[in-house]
Amino acid sequence: MEKRQFLKRLGQATLATPFLTMPMEGNSQSANLPYPSNDDEAFWERIRMDYALKPDYINLENGYYNFVPTPILNKYMEHIHMVNYEASHYMRTVQWDNKNKVAARLAKLVNCSEKELIVTRNTTESLDMVIGGFPWKKGDEAVFAKQDYGAMRIHFHQQEKRYGIICKEVSLPNHPASDEEIVALYESKITPKTKLLMVCHMVNITGQILPIRKICDMAHSHGVEVMVDGAHCVGHIKVDIPALNCDYYGSSLHKWLSTPLGAGLLYVAEKHIPKIWPLFAEHEKDETKIRRLNHTGTHPVHTDLTINDAMDYLGIIGLERKENRLRFIQRYWSDQLREVENIMVNTPVEEARSCGIANVGIRHIKPHELAKILLDEFKIWTVAIDYTNVKGCRITPNIYTTTEELDHFVAAMKTLAKRI
Repeated sequence: MEKRQFLKRLGQATLATPFLTMPMEGNSQSANLPYPSNDDEAFWERIRMDYALKPDYINLENGYYNFVPTPILNKYMEHIHMVNYEASHYMRTVQWDNKNKVAARLAKLVNCSEKELIVTRNTTESLDMVIGGFPWKKGDEAVFAKQDYGAMRIHFHQQEKRYGIICKEVSLPNHPASDEEIVALYESKITPKTKLLMVCHMVNITGQILPIRKICDMAHSHGVEVMVDGAHCVGHIKVDIPALNCDYYGSSLHKWLSTPLGAGLLYVAEKHIPKIWPLFAEHEKDETKIRRLNHTGTHPVHTDLTINDAMDYLGIIGLERKENRLRFIQRYWSDQLREVENIMVNTPVEEARSCGIANVGIRHIKPHELAKILLDEFKIWTVAIDYTNVKGCRITPNIYTTTEELDHFVAAMKTLAKRI
């Protein structure tokens, strides 16, 4: 076999390597242990062994970066070595073939056509690509929420300055009475000039899951397109993009899918692909192909490859089982604090309106002070949220989190709630 053919096949083989073939560095005791199938607690104890946990604190801030479990990390290192070994030959031969295969598998995960999905670096890149590439005209209107992620809100306001569009904001209630209340809130801002509505699938600061299908159906009845911020959803809850009936969807894969940092996805409904102007120029000139939006320059392609391994790992767990576990551990701590004096849980009580993320505050303690006390005094790592109607700490356990760790958190919150 010629050297050229050998190297090309070696690069292609990286997607076919059996998962978990490498020993798990730093945790050799669990390398050959099977994953229990019947006993749930035994299963999650085994999963916990896949994580290298820093002993300095209990990590309840997995929402920003859902760090990589060791089996995926080992595959990531394998990809780094392979790409470094093959060097420019890999980049000039099979780089895009492999990335396209990963994108096609991601498309199956979210149940859309591979013609409508690309791999990006994060949700911000995905959604800002739509915001910045949308065919705005002066006087066009955009609707979004004050609780939406700052990077996208800022980009909308940038288009306001650049093109003269009008930005309209709603404020989401932490405890809506019904889906209809949320839908009506967005509908109240729509006029004949409204072109695009942005909405969170799962609000990043509270964990509230919004009624996306109902919002999309309402917006479409007014001729308005909908862009969904699903940063926290892929790998967290079931995401069926056609069932949502949205026009655009972005997500970060280094959150709940647990890929290495710098991985995301963007879905654009096929009919809209030609209208979005690329953020960076691409060699693809066919306006109907989504790849024209996917020029990223030279970047760490081993991250793209590891998305495949993260999906393998999710397959070991099972998405439904993972979603149920995340909802269980969130409800485990939040239900214990909802009726405690001086404590405010800023996430809806109905189970269907949240999953692994929730937000909690104490009335007489500012969020940044609460986060500091939890870390300094109780060795619990969280993040403070203090804007709009959300004042508290976002709590994001992960599938490795134990109920004993959550008991410690609950006890800490109850102790602080009594301090005046």
